[in-house]
Amino acid sequence: MARPRLALIAHDLKKDDLVDWVGTHEKQVALFDIVATGTTGTRILERCPELPVTRVKSGPLGGDQQIGAMIAEGKIHGVIFFVDPLTPMPHDVDVKALTRLATLYDIPIALNRATADLMVKGYNP
Repeated sequence: MARPRLALIAHDLKKDDLVDWVGTHEKQVALFDIVATGTTGTRILERCPELPVTRVKSGPLGGDQQIGAMIAEGKIHGVIFFVDPLTPMPHDVDVKALTRLATLYDIPIALNRATADLMVKGYNP
């Protein structure tokens, strides 16, 4: 069986949190193929250059939609999206679409550090 694919996304004010979280959980995250939106993927690779990260476009430029399409095609097995609940986002409809698709296709989605911890700790290949 192919390795599961995990999408990693973060709003601007949460990118540092996600990069720190990935660095802290690098061993567990390395069990997945990673798809990340533009800047988030670049920052993760700077911190953890050995991780298998594929970058798509930046979220507001279509990256969220690219990941949504991968969910619909069965190519994403989990989403970790560190959201910033206090800053209005111009592409909020894309964020809601990702949440809807994850729910529709019954894949786990973590929106903060606590649920992301549970997601990777619960995976045993």
